[in-house]
Amino acid sequence: MKLFYDPAYALSGHAFDTTRKARWVAESIAAAPIAGVDIVAPPPVSEALLLAVHGAAYIAAVRTGAPRSLAESQGFAWDPGLWPMVLASNGGAVAAALAALGGDGGSVAGSLSSGLHHAKRDHGDGYCTFNGLALAVHAALEAGARSILLLDLDAHCGGGTHSLLGDDPRVRHVDVAVDSFDHYVPSGRNTLDLINRADRYLPMVEARLAALDGERFDLCLYNAGMDPFEGCDIGGLAGITGAVLAQREELVFGWCRRTSTPVAFVLAGGYVGERLDRDALVGLHRLTIGVAARAAG
Repeated sequence: MKLFYDPAYALSGHAFDTTRKARWVAESIAAAPIAGVDIVAPPPVSEALLLAVHGAAYIAAVRTGAPRSLAESQGFAWDPGLWPMVLASNGGAVAAALAALGGDGGSVAGSLSSGLHHAKRDHGDGYCTFNGLALAVHAALEAGARSILLLDLDAHCGGGTHSLLGDDPRVRHVDVAVDSFDHYVPSGRNTLDLINRADRYLPMVEARLAALDGERFDLCLYNAGMDPFEGCDIGGLAGITGAVLAQREELVFGWCRRTSTPVAFVLAGGYVGERLDRDALVGLHRLTIGVAARAAG
């Protein structure tokens, strides 16, 4: 299984989980390899693809730092490392989607990217600079995909992604969240479920996947957030344990395998805090990678 990562994913001077944990996870895999995982550096996302999703003025602000308020609209202090960082990490999301779609090394691929689904066309939001999910969808459609499932299981709602893709009939957006940040009203056949009890979480994920059994998708793009974890201070829901999240990953990758749906995943949310240290956070993200690698095998 190809897992895309480049040290530039952590190049920004702003030290925060979204700008650092890709490196933590990559270092963990180097120290304790996951069978079947091949870490590959992706090409940076092209400015032409960025322009298909984001406004020119916003792109220029992220590149140059001016105006500073726009360049920092995702919540990070701007520095020159931000631009190459987001080109690399969003390029990884695109590369994973194309690798899974094309069967290049298998029908499962991933990227250690995060900080994607809140970004809007003309500004960042919620620690997300560019919307790598929307970029990956555009690239996959250009590569010949006709129907894409965008499965978002981050703790927070994917309002940025919905604002960019919600009206595209080729994209089915299934969003199961536990925190109302970036809430939106889904359009068409898209769904948003806001869960407030842990015992309803896995049944909802399973029900939403089962409801898709009659449909055919060329690609599932999976935003695999670990911030629903009960120990995560930003989004966590009491009762959602590591075991619950492991079951969730088995559900998702099992469904993709059963339906012969190529799948590309990114890491999404997950934050160190008083109840979740770095090693535990990395362990949660390794759950996704490990289940994905077994599905690819």
